[in-house]
Amino acid sequence: MVAPKNDVKPTVEELLAKAKKPAQLSPAMHRFYEGKMQVIPKCAIRSTDDFAIWYTPGVAAPCREIQADPDKSFELTNRWNYVAVVTDGTRVLGLGDIGPEAALPVMEGKALLFKYLGGVDAFPICLRTKDPDEIVRICKALEPSFGGINLEDIEKPKCFYVLEKAREQMQVPVWHDDQQGTATVILAGLINAFKIVGKKPKESLITLVGSGAANIRTAYVLMKWGVKPGNIILADSKGVIYKGRTDITQAEDPWKYDVTQKTNGEGRTGDVSEAFKGVDAVVAASKPGPNTIKKEWIKTMANDAIVFACANPIPEIWPWEAEEAGARIVATGRSDFPNQVNNSLGFPGIFRGVLDVKAKTITDDMCIAAAQELANYAEERGMSEKDILPRMDEWEVFPREAVACALKSIEQGVARIKPSREELYERASAIIRNARESTELLMKHGLIKQPPSEAELLK
Repeated sequence: MVAPKNDVKPTVEELLAKAKKPAQLSPAMHRFYEGKMQVIPKCAIRSTDDFAIWYTPGVAAPCREIQADPDKSFELTNRWNYVAVVTDGTRVLGLGDIGPEAALPVMEGKALLFKYLGGVDAFPICLRTKDPDEIVRICKALEPSFGGINLEDIEKPKCFYVLEKAREQMQVPVWHDDQQGTATVILAGLINAFKIVGKKPKESLITLVGSGAANIRTAYVLMKWGVKPGNIILADSKGVIYKGRTDITQAEDPWKYDVTQKTNGEGRTGDVSEAFKGVDAVVAASKPGPNTIKKEWIKTMANDAIVFACANPIPEIWPWEAEEAGARIVATGRSDFPNQVNNSLGFPGIFRGVLDVKAKTITDDMCIAAAQELANYAEERGMSEKDILPRMDEWEVFPREAVACALKSIEQGVARIKPSREELYERASAIIRNARESTELLMKHGLIKQPPSEAELLK
């Protein structure tokens, strides 16, 4: 919640009550709508005679074309816009291993964001297996039907393995949003935060608190972008991560181990507080707070400190406490505070772009291109210490992000087609506008019902 204009800070009780409200309303809303997504036609049906074209006998003709050239499935079917949202339900939000059925509402929600923000037709695929190789096999088996795979809520370190192996074996983009999506938006926020404080990010010290999928991938993306590996410091619940940590082994977690060998050039050791001393920015993706990050730790950071406290529903430290401790720019994962770091700014536009060029993969370079476009959009429309990133309701950012990713796909030689910048922008804008206007039209005509009041839902 943005502090009221009279500068009276909300109480912890008020903030907790506000944070709990969506969860109180959500079961009744889900029950009222019986889910969030549906499948509706996109082709004209003038009469039942048209089924002879869309189905038998006419459909045999496109089938034969695709048999002769499988890539024509991207032209003659909706495969070009289909994305599978795949999970095994082992790390769902902050709920942990709750199983595939319980993960379905989250995957449907992801599909909703894909459609409304990116115009992407996404399908939730919740798997009754925890075997990483089987997950890879299933993704590969699904490949003929989809233009991309979005991996979601898979526990670490398995998520790294599944992403790596699926990307190696498949010819459509495979992406893990908890890794690449988070890293993309964090990078965008850092780009603009460093601009505002007047520091060079590639020369600055950056600490990542939490060593889960999000921050491990963030470390890789920051290094790929040009931050010196030695200038990145990671910390987990046991303290600063350094080369001598005997509890981090290559056999158990090769990705975390690899990052351990490359980062922390000073060789810092000690508890988490040591990771704050003299650093320019801290990005936390760890345990929800408050008081996971302490004010006295922030006081030891460099001047004009940047703090991203991304845990939900309660950030690791309240924003005003971070500011009182000396942080100049503070971001969180919540929409009711300034500077929300939200994956939804990333994956809809990124997939829109790679789907529009029928790309074969998504690389970290594409994530960086998306991050830079997000940062550019916010800078061009005007940014400040309390407004460093685009917001989800600024829908124009998504076509721009799509174009940036599509052009990077073409540049890297992984695009099947090569439209111009203008063609890409017009196409992405039209598809995203269609998705938004279709939803509004269905609501206007009562085909999507208006929900009951909060009072009725909470009965």
